Amino acid sequence: MNVQPYAWRWGQILSTHSSSRRFREIDLLRGIAIVMMVVYHLLFDLAFFGIAEIDVLGGFWRYFALATATLFIALAGLSLPISYERRRQEMTGSSLWFEYGRRGGKVFFFGMLATLATWIFLGEGFIVFGILHLIGFAIITAPFFLRFGRWNFLAGAGVVLAAVPFSQIAGPSWLIPLGIHPAGFYSVDYVPIIPWLGVALIGMAIGFLLYPGGRRRFGVPEMEGRGGDALCVMGRNSLAIYLLHQPVIVAVLLVVRAVIG
Repeated sequence: MNVQPYAWRWGQILSTHSSSRRFREIDLLRGIAIVMMVVYHLLFDLAFFGIAEIDVLGGFWRYFALATATLFIALAGLSLPISYERRRQEMTGSSLWFEYGRRGGKVFFFGMLATLATWIFLGEGFIVFGILHLIGFAIITAPFFLRFGRWNFLAGAGVVLAAVPFSQIAGPSWLIPLGIHPAGFYSVDYVPIIPWLGVALIGMAIGFLLYPGGRRRFGVPEMEGRGGDALCVMGRNSLAIYLLHQPVIVAVLLVVRAVIG
């Protein structure tokens, strides 16, 4: 049985644009983000299981995690204008909303699976609204923002800046997705709408600037080579890697911890 079509479908959910005219540089950057994510989660798990003393919640590694999330979300936003330019020729109105709702709903659904899994296995600190929830939400609401083109840069900057007053507010648990939460709230993956939707909107504005009409307006080197090809493959299958890498890492580390006592 040929498994390639299934791997292709997994990768498409996060890529947000058609693979028939993919841009290698976007896949490459998404692959780099995947590598950064795996590295951070490996270090996080090493600290969590007491195998190594690593401060993953502060200092350099905190900024590394923020950079990883920023790259992921900005690339998701950047890809949306590309898919929009290709789809709006065939879809309008409710059909366009339905298409983005369907695609974003898939990502959000996998985010809910991550919520369920971490609630079962972690309990305290489980994922309430993480990066998959945020990207799914951004895709679902994309048809509203896509009409503003490059003006989304200002909208995104406003959403990011709104996090400053929001960070000083404590509120009920049902406002957690918005960026307001009870005092003492903790989650292993917390990516609220404010400020992170702003990052997606800024990425969307950059997408309109760099890929007007869904076409690249700049030249890129060939980027051929084994390393680049591997990163592009990872970028095209980012959701599958996201969902599978943590169980694999945890299983390996549990074996290691059992061996070393």
